[in-house]
Amino acid sequence: MIYYANPSTEPIRDAMAAGRLGCITTPLQGNVTFPHEWDVIADNGCFSAKWDHPAWFGWLLDLPRSVRFAVAPDVFDPTGAPCHDATLDRWRTYGPLMERHGFTPAFVCQVGATPQNVPDAPVLFLGGTTEWKLGPDAWRIAEHAKSEGRWVHMGRVNSERRFTTARAMGCDSVDGTFLTFGPDVNLPRLLAWLERADGQPMLWEAS
Repeated sequence: MIYYANPSTEPIRDAMAAGRLGCITTPLQGNVTFPHEWDVIADNGCFSAKWDHPAWFGWLLDLPRSVRFAVAPDVFDPTGAPCHDATLDRWRTYGPLMERHGFTPAFVCQVGATPQNVPDAPVLFLGGTTEWKLGPDAWRIAEHAKSEGRWVHMGRVNSERRFTTARAMGCDSVDGTFLTFGPDVNLPRLLAWLERADGQPMLWEAS
């Protein structure tokens, strides 16, 4: 399991350089040059009401094509209303566009997504509300994707309990803002989660 965090402090950046953490970058971070050895993913910033296509696309094109994946623009409704169809509409435009420019695009599974209606994306990002991403549809999506050899990622993982749930679902990676507040205290805690996970692998992790 890889945990992607913001490179906000020197100790966090040291952990990324050592391969203990991955790095997540967003449009609001601006254009950032990353050391070659870092494991980096690119979020889309759509959670912010300030998102717009030209700013996002210009930022994306400045990123190295070595990023593990880049999250395709999605639609999120904080009320919990279904927004899978709207996200799928964006995917039809942006997924192929991102691939043409050399990126591996990730499709964000939002409320309303099922194993039957998600696209054939190389990476599935479990987004949506907390209730949805921990619910039966998300579990089935993750199980089906893993059976096909696809990468599964979960967003907003900010506790060890959520981290363990994501592992049980078969997620390959997660991200969160756990290190944003109190990084000096929370970095050792997060690294301890990863060490415990390495010491007690899930069946799918050990196989």
